[in-house]
Amino acid sequence: MEKKVERGAHVLFVPYPAQGHINPMLQFGKRLAIKGVQSTLAATIFMSKSIHLGSGLVQIDTISDGYDECGFAGAESVAAYVTSFRAIGSRTLSELISRHSASKQPISCVVYDPLISWVLDVAKEHDLAGAAYFTMPCAVNTIVYYVSRGLLSLPISSPLVSIPGLPFLKVEDLHGFLGNPEQYPDYLQGTLDQYSNMEKADYVLINTVYEWENKVVDSISSQLPFLTVGPTVPSIYIDNRVEDDKFYGFNLFNPDNETAINWLKDKPPSSVVYASFGTIANLCEEQIKELAQGLKASDAYFLLVIRGLEQAKLPEYILGDKGMLVHWTHQLEVLANEAIGCFFNTLWVEFDT
Repeated sequence: MEKKVERGAHVLFVPYPAQGHINPMLQFGKRLAIKGVQSTLAATIFMSKSIHLGSGLVQIDTISDGYDECGFAGAESVAAYVTSFRAIGSRTLSELISRHSASKQPISCVVYDPLISWVLDVAKEHDLAGAAYFTMPCAVNTIVYYVSRGLLSLPISSPLVSIPGLPFLKVEDLHGFLGNPEQYPDYLQGTLDQYSNMEKADYVLINTVYEWENKVVDSISSQLPFLTVGPTVPSIYIDNRVEDDKFYGFNLFNPDNETAINWLKDKPPSSVVYASFGTIANLCEEQIKELAQGLKASDAYFLLVIRGLEQAKLPEYILGDKGMLVHWTHQLEVLANEAIGCFFNTLWVEFDT
């Protein structure tokens, strides 16, 4: 455990290829870069096309998931994508590390997303330090840890779930694939596999703030020594230590922030519900209608983010006089607006808010 990574080292970040996983790693890389650590992010070829970095603090290199033209959307199934990414990703990541080994500053540490735990195996094959970096809150990861270690059995039959450091939870408070494991078997297995080789990691990092989750962090640290390193958000929202750091640098979809911000201008403080469900969730027509009807019935102003192709599922009349529909936004800029009073998101929400 704990191979020391010296100042001036070269850290390679390998995120799971989804926006909510890439952006926290980009921000972490920027923070290390201003401390003199060379930072490189290994994105899949498809995802690399959507990364636009102005500062140059983090360099971009690429690996392949086997779906270079359209990413996950091109896979026949979740299982097919996971299998392809493990096989082709492992090979191309190893090639990337070997290529850098001949440079003036070879890679000395790999920071990886535990959702792709095989990255740690590749790092160890090259005798590199490996750091697991969880992009989600400690509470979420602790629940998954308890399931992975058999400390919480599935399916859950009791009305309340007790996890040390957390309040009592109802089944509906948990991930959908924990409450209904047979409904999402591939997602469940991928989530549990995060801990399959964790004992090989030299560091275990988590994107949170200790003061926000001190009870659950203290509780789980006796079994898994988490180091809190968050929140990894653009510097303008925290301390301005990273020059001109206003945006993450990665958007899978083109944001329509002008429409959203202009609509918010005349709304009273803390009066708007902001509903957005990320880049992965695909809601069916019935779910989208139910969501919009619930927002309308609340009689509150609401800003609803529905990705472009899914907007056809939503009748315009449901928005009423208090609703606004956009296809994508810069999430932090919207959340920072004083008109926002409630953020309605999935349980997967990262601490980038």
